[in-house]
Amino acid sequence: MAADEIRGAAQGSAPVPLSVLDLVTVGAGRTASDALRTSVDLARLAEHRGFHRYWVAEHHSMPGVASSSPAVILAHLAAHTDRIRLGSGGVMLPNHAPLVIAEQFGTLEAMAPGRIDLGLGRAPGTDGATAAALRRTDRLNEGADDFPQQLAELVRFLDDDFPDGHPYRRIHAVPGPVQATSPGGVQSPHRPPVWLLGSSGFSARLAGALGLPFAFAHHFSAQNTIPALDLYRESFQPSAVLDRPYALIGVSALAADDEKEARRQVLAAALSMVRLRTGRPGLVPTPEEAEAYAFSPMERDFVDSWNANVVHGTPDEVRSGLDDLAKRTGADELMITANAHSGDVRLRSYELIADAYGLATPASA
Repeated sequence: MAADEIRGAAQGSAPVPLSVLDLVTVGAGRTASDALRTSVDLARLAEHRGFHRYWVAEHHSMPGVASSSPAVILAHLAAHTDRIRLGSGGVMLPNHAPLVIAEQFGTLEAMAPGRIDLGLGRAPGTDGATAAALRRTDRLNEGADDFPQQLAELVRFLDDDFPDGHPYRRIHAVPGPVQATSPGGVQSPHRPPVWLLGSSGFSARLAGALGLPFAFAHHFSAQNTIPALDLYRESFQPSAVLDRPYALIGVSALAADDEKEARRQVLAAALSMVRLRTGRPGLVPTPEEAEAYAFSPMERDFVDSWNANVVHGTPDEVRSGLDDLAKRTGADELMITANAHSGDVRLRSYELIADAYGLATPASA
């Protein structure tokens, strides 16, 4: 695996490579089909404008987030794009058997050779009851505690290199390297690079110790960003994958043609988070609903705190905020997620950010 399958190159005047994190958000009055059509349009836009990669996150039991099956969505996006890297940001490893993930992402790699990333998290991506339903057990801590062992097993399946005597030595993830060892077999030189995702120090330390790329969820754990990145860099050991650290951070950002409209849009997204955090998950409300909503003092404090970490405003304001974030954190890549009720608003935001940085236009891409 080459490091150039991990490291991106900054485009235009951007300080670092820019990428996209898609939660496949569903707004009130819209369907999951509408959200998935927006994802196709957004992936195409990202490819044409020079964004480096496009990731989909695994979530469950959330009406406003239609990304419960990242591998299925990525296969759909692979069929509608040609060059952009596609991946999971992430697949929640404790929810799945490692062999299943190896098979799914081996299949994606066969569909889009050299374009697939496998980002892995250890959180459930949902509430405890749903996690228990996914895992068929209520002993949820075991999944998190066993994460390093599950990761090692998954990598063995991806590389097809269980040692002699291992109970899985004769089990193979297909598509995968075993096909090259079969009579007449030819195997792709690529295999999906593994990334570790995190919102605290555990995955940062593990990614560093294993010499893997690291993605930090700044968009919902901003207070831990710099400590986690410092820990990753301090823990980093060169590996066959990377000779030096490579860290991206996820960041919520929304650009609009004027500042007032940006504030309206992020207020609606914040109301959606209020409802999620208080056990009332639903579709992303309209800006009009959010403006009419009677926030309690506690809810208002949450909204103010949440939106303080959302880079929003005019294109120039967003560019300045992203530049500052890249400088403060030293991140090697910024992965932008734009949460809004309307797919058109999300698409417009990425267009405006691309324009602000002078990224490629479709005619020149």
